[in-house]
This record gives sequence, C-alpha cells and structure tokens, in this order.
Amino acid sequence: MTSNTSIIDELIKQQNPFAGHLIVKPQQIWGKSFPDVPSINAHASNAVFDAIEKIRQGQRTTLGITITAEKGLGKSHIISRIRHRLQAENDSLFIYMSKYDNLNQIKYEFLQSVTSSLRAFGSQKVMQWQEIAAALINETKQWNYTPQQYINNLYPSWLNKHSTKFVGLLAKLVHTIKPEISEPYIIQAILWTLSPIHVNYANRWLSGLEITPQEAEVMGLPNIKKDDRENESLRNVRQIIDIISHYKVPVVCFDELDNADMADNGLTTAQVIASLVKDLYNNLNKGVFLLAMYPETWNDQIRFLPQAEAAIDRLVSEKADREPINLNYLNSDDVVTLVQRWLQNFYQENQQTPPYLLYPFPENQLRQLGKEKPTIRSVLKWCAENFVTQGNNIDNLPKTETSTKTAHTSATIHPVKPYFENELANVEASIDSLMEEEATITDALVLAFNRLIGETVEGITIESIEEVEPSAANGGFIDFKIIGNKKKVRIGVDVVQQDYTVIGAALRRLIDYKTFKLTRGCLVRSKQISSNAKSAREYLRILLKEKGGEWVGLQSQDIKPLLAILFVYYNCESYELTEEQIFDFIEQKKLAINNPLIREILSDPSGQEPTNLTDDGLPISIPQTVATADFIELNL
Repeated sequence: MTSNTSIIDELIKQQNPFAGHLIVKPQQIWGKSFPDVPSINAHASNAVFDAIEKIRQGQRTTLGITITAEKGLGKSHIISRIRHRLQAENDSLFIYMSKYDNLNQIKYEFLQSVTSSLRAFGSQKVMQWQEIAAALINETKQWNYTPQQYINNLYPSWLNKHSTKFVGLLAKLVHTIKPEISEPYIIQAILWTLSPIHVNYANRWLSGLEITPQEAEVMGLPNIKKDDRENESLRNVRQIIDIISHYKVPVVCFDELDNADMADNGLTTAQVIASLVKDLYNNLNKGVFLLAMYPETWNDQIRFLPQAEAAIDRLVSEKADREPINLNYLNSDDVVTLVQRWLQNFYQENQQTPPYLLYPFPENQLRQLGKEKPTIRSVLKWCAENFVTQGNNIDNLPKTETSTKTAHTSATIHPVKPYFENELANVEASIDSLMEEEATITDALVLAFNRLIGETVEGITIESIEEVEPSAANGGFIDFKIIGNKKKVRIGVDVVQQDYTVIGAALRRLIDYKTFKLTRGCLVRSKQISSNAKSAREYLRILLKEKGGEWVGLQSQDIKPLLAILFVYYNCESYELTEEQIFDFIEQKKLAINNPLIREILSDPSGQEPTNLTDDGLPISIPQTVATADFIELNL
C-alpha cells in the first residue's frame, strides 16, 4: 500500500467507485455485492437470522417476514447481506425470485426461480443442488463424502462399473429412508446433478423443461407433460423444498414486488406472490419466507387481498402486531460508516492509503447530509456526484442529493457512461446464465435495431421492427421482424438457446416464408444442433440451402454491450436517466451500428453453419476410462 496524495488525486479523477452503483441487481445478490455495513438496518436482517435459528432449534417450522421500505432505503442491500451470510454457512439454503414475467403461470415461474437458485454455488463451492444430492447419499449409505468427491471421483467410477442404472437403484435406496417424498423421480434427478456428464439434463428436467427421449431413457426419467404444468410445478416445488428442509433451512425470498402488472384474475404481482406464499406456508415442512416491498404496496394491495387476514398472518408470522418490519432512514453515523466502507474497498483495491479514511470528503459534510435522513441510494448518488479532489473546491459542494455539480458527469463524460460500465461488469460476471435467457437477449436486439431505424447497414435501410403475425401460427417462436428497403426485405429473427423440440419448432416457422411474410429467416444461436435432432437438422438444411436463410452464431462478446445498455434502459428511472440520454449514448458509442452481431444478422447469408459453436449439452455417454481413486463399492 502506498500513500501519495498526488497519485490518489489522479486516481480520483480517473475512477469513481460510487458512479453507476445506485441499485442492487440480482447478479449482486448471487455474486460480488456492494460493500455492506451490517449495522445499518440490522434489525431487519437479524430478524431473518433469528427466524432461521428458531427453525434450527425446532422452536418453529415455518416463519414469514415482510420488509417494507421506500425506494432506495436498502431492501435489496438487506437481501444481499442475508444471501452472503447464508452462503458462508452450511446449514441454510437461499432461493430468490425477482422476475415475474407471467403472473398467470406463477407456479411454473416459481419452479424456474427455485431451480435457478439451486444451480447457484452454495457454501461448499458447488451447486446447491449438488450439496443436497451428496447429503441424500451420505444419509442413505452412512457415508461422509463431499460433493466434490462424488463429482470428481465416485460418480465417474460408478458410471464406468455399473452404467447409468446405478442412479435409479440409488434413488430407490434413498426413497426407502424418505418414504414421505411422493415423487421418487425428483430424488433421481437430484442425484443426477452429481454426474458431470448429466448435470445439464438433470437441471432441465428439474426445471420442468423437456429433455430428449434418448436422454430421458438413459437417465430413467419420464418426460414432463405440459397439459397440467401449473399444478405439476407447484407439486414439484413443494417436494423439492421439503427435500431440502431435511438437511438445510430453506430461505425463500421474493423481491421486486412493486410493479403494476396484473394477472387475469385481477391480482397484482404482490398479491399473487402473497397468495403463493400462503399456500407454501400451509404445505411445507420447514422454511423462512421473506418478502420485500414498498409500504404502499403493503397497505394498498396486501391488506385488500381476499382472505387478507389469513395471508397477513403468514407474511408477518413472527410479529405480534402483524405489521411488516420497516427499514430506517440513515442518520449521520450511518452515512459516515457507509461512505467509509465504500472508500476502504476502493483504496484497498487500488493499493493506496488515503490521507484520512473519508478522503476526499470532509466528515462534517457527510454528517450534515445524515441530518437530512437520506436513503442509501441518495447518499451513494451524492457521493458519485461529489467525488472530486480537495483542490476542486469541495468545501463549496452542495449538501443535498439534488446536486448538479460533478467532476464525473461533466460535459466530457456522458451521464450514461458510469451506469453502462457498471452494468457491463455485472453482465461479465453472469454471462453464462444470461446466454440462456432468450427473452432478455431478444429484448437487447430489439432495442438495438430500433435505434437503427432510418439507418442503412449492410445494404439494408431499416424502416421498422415489427411483431410477427399471425401470432397464433407463430406461437411465440419468431421473436421479431426487421423491415427494410421499402418492405422488400423482411427478416424474421428467432433467438433459440434451447434444444430438441424447441429448436425444431422454431426452425419450422423460420422456413415458412409464406405464412409469416418473410424474405429471410434468421436463427440466432450459440450452440450446435444435435445430429440426433433429425427433424431440426432437416429444417436447418432447408433454411440454409433452399430458402436463403441464415444461422448467426451468438457470441458472448457481441451480446454483452447490448445486454448492458438494455439493463441501463430497464433501470433508467432508478438511475435518474432519460430515454433520450440512453439513446444518445447508444448513438455516440455506436453500440448498435458497429455491433458484429447486429451487422451479421443484416448481412448477406453465407448458407453455412457458423463456427465457434458450443455443445448443445454435454453428451450422454459413459466414460471409457476413469480414475479409480477413492472408489467405493455401492453394494446396491
């Protein structure tokens, strides 16, 4: 660590640790988060930790906690604190839901959130699924092997000796000691997560997604029927969480409940989730439920639910007054501690020792700011705007969050830039999961193409971006159409990262130029299409060789900046940015017009499959040679 004021002042001119960090994103709930001050609103996070402890000690089985706070007070900071504390421990498991795309299918969407959460790494640096799978085997066989030992040594050895049938036999043994689990196939799928060559398929099956008949036969799993997906999803969720609760305390968190969406039955997002929690509370063996929302959402929506009292009793089951836990505004000590913590991280990462802990902010200014009872967001915004060296008249800086003077949003630096850079870092950290989010990738492409209307790119003058009609025949497969050159060019674009039946159905529509009034079909995909998918391969041949269509390889480096600006656009209100500022940034930085993915979609088709594709899933095969270290005979 060095201490040189001139070097530090130059560092301050180049970097602003506060800029672009006004909101906590889901990626920061799971990954590296913002600096946390555990003393700020400790009463809220401690309530969750106390609830977990009561369940551990057998004093309670289920508990519901609701946190209410105004925008920017730190609800998601509290959730992030809870997640990272639980990750460091080994007796709780965290499930998080913050996206509610279809309130009419909330049980299926909740299953997706549960399985996605369980794919995240837990305290043992493996998927939370794999921690549970190892615990199931260890209890059944009275062993004490780690998940890594099963993954790296034991499963490859067993597959080599017993073929894939051993998992079904092992699942039956587990079921003998867990007869209360009515769906043995869920146990079997969880056990498959320990196999490196089957984990992706197991995750798909547990998520309620279809796998190929070949995969289903090898793994001994029945394919899921879609005719009753909602009820089946809820049954499976209950089973999964009950299995978890034998070994860890499930903490199920619902965030971002304050949107204006409504289900067909007239219930809002918060009301739909409250009803779901009521059902889960009544039917699960063990767990903590945590909800976070605005006070007005609680007062105007939750209190007016049908059978509201029954729901409220479960949402705030630990409080005698049946009221949510309110977060507090910051005081002067909180402001000083918060800023000091952020600066400590900043100087440590850059290996510098500042002249004093709060440099370049005078402590009296921060304490004055604390007297105004600010939110965490407003403090961070103030710091971002006023992060200047002491030579820049810091004594005259304004004391409120409405400050417009800033060394980092001056005329030379675009106001969107720090938020874009922050979102880009978040995208970098979670690109593997984002590459599976077809709808998000599609939204990013649509935003980019809309900014190119009126431009000529790769010989096409873009006139409009349209939805695909007839919608019933499309069935949601082709994502959008690019119209250009006086409607002589009509490109149907479909982002498809799923496999088997989905890719076949998508390609079948992409070659139906007559129905969908296309002149070109364009598949956007990063993965190979399996040779076993016969119909999909035939549709692909027709698209490329007969119809003049194109398969554009989806490369992560190309989609990252488009995803980052999309997330800035999604959060423009929280970032206090206008759409015009975001559109101006896209134009200035040429994010759309110079993007290789955008240009490839518009360019003349090559008629060839792209290179640099990834596997469509790990192959179903048995390794011929495996290490036999630590081999344990199953004695099934």
